[in-house]
This record gives sequence, structure tokens and C-alpha cells, in this order.
Amino acid sequence: MARVLIVEDDNVIATSMARHLVAAGFDVGVVNDGRTAMSRLRFEHVDVCVLDLMLPEVDGWKVIETCRSEGMGTPFVVVSARGSEHDRVQTLEIGADDYISKPFSMRELVTRVRVAARRRGSPPVPDRGETITLGELRIEPRRVQAYVNDMDAELTPTEFRLLHALAIEPGRVFTRDELLQNIWNRRQTHRDRTVDVFVRRLRDKIDRRSERFTYVQTRYGVGYLLEAVERPA
Repeated sequence: MARVLIVEDDNVIATSMARHLVAAGFDVGVVNDGRTAMSRLRFEHVDVCVLDLMLPEVDGWKVIETCRSEGMGTPFVVVSARGSEHDRVQTLEIGADDYISKPFSMRELVTRVRVAARRRGSPPVPDRGETITLGELRIEPRRVQAYVNDMDAELTPTEFRLLHALAIEPGRVFTRDELLQNIWNRRQTHRDRTVDVFVRRLRDKIDRRSERFTYVQTRYGVGYLLEAVERPA
């Protein structure tokens, strides 16, 4: 049963959405402000977030931006009275997966949520079993850990997923769009910098610890690859 979090400060609308989604077979929770929503999204498993934009405490745009910057892949279905093209485009560009203008039919909402649930969150790291070693870097999929010079790189789960995705095919250039779909299960928009942010974090934790090599390389205009390149003498 997919878990849906509704974030809506109008109790009448929230209750109606919850009733229809429960009837459609979803497990539904409801909160009425953005700050509480971010806390729930950080610490609970949520398959889809149905999100209003005009919220107390923290607005819906900030919820999306914060969650994306923290690497959360939870699909956002935005429901909002702000129906202009500018509002829709801006919201989709910062990381929303779908946008429904109020008023809308509950049947349409259920359908949109069902589609979004198929893209539920970030997939687990595939268990390829074998340790991957590249120069001073050692990646252990079974432990979900990476080491540089035998020291734990202290990667977060999302950082490890990105490193492991690159390490499975060392030397192959992955586009940003490929990585965004493989790790976060969503498509890239021109303002989406999720991949770049996490590459910077990997470099801080991997390359900075290595005495001899840099690992996460850029192919400008294309994407990123994992390759051990010796530092200049």
C-alpha cells in the first residue's frame, strides 16, 4: 500500500482528498504546514507528497527546494489555486513531478497520485556483491560504505548510491539526466542542480581524502564519470 502525505492548510479540501485517496487504496497522512511536512518527509517513508503551495510556516516551493537539495526523491504532486503558466513552470523546474490547478476533480487527483507512486522515492542500492577498488578508493556495496586509504568516507545513503552508480561502469560518462533518473527517479529540468550538488559533496568526501588521485571527473557539456586520475606532482 503506497503511503501518501497530504500537505494542505484548508481542512475541508484536505479531508476530501484524504477520503478519496483512502478509498482508492492509499495509506494517507495529513499535515497543514510546510515545516511539519519537511519533518515528516525526512523521517518517514512517503511514496507521494500531495502539496499545496500557499502554506503557513514554510511555503510549498521551499518544501520542494529543501527536499531536493537534501537528495529526497519523493514525488511531489502540487495542487494549487495559482494556475498561471509561470507558476506551473517555476514549480516543475524546482523539482515538482506534477501540477494540478484548483479546482480539480478527485478522480483526476487519484489518477495523478497513482502515476506518481510508480516513481516512488529513491531505489535501493543494487547488491552487486563484489567490492570495487579504484586506486585508494574501496567501495563495499554490502556494507553501503566507501573507504579512502582505509578511512570511512562517511557517505550518506544518497551519496553512496551516486558513487556506486558511477563505480559500476568506471570510465563511462553518465549524463546528469541519466543519474537523476537512476538515483532520484525523476527527469532533469534546466534549473535542477541536484546531481551537481551531490557531485560536489562526493568530491569533498572522496577526492579530498585521497593523497594520490582525484576520482569524480567532469566531461564538460556531457556529465560525470569515475576514474582515478593522478594528482600533478
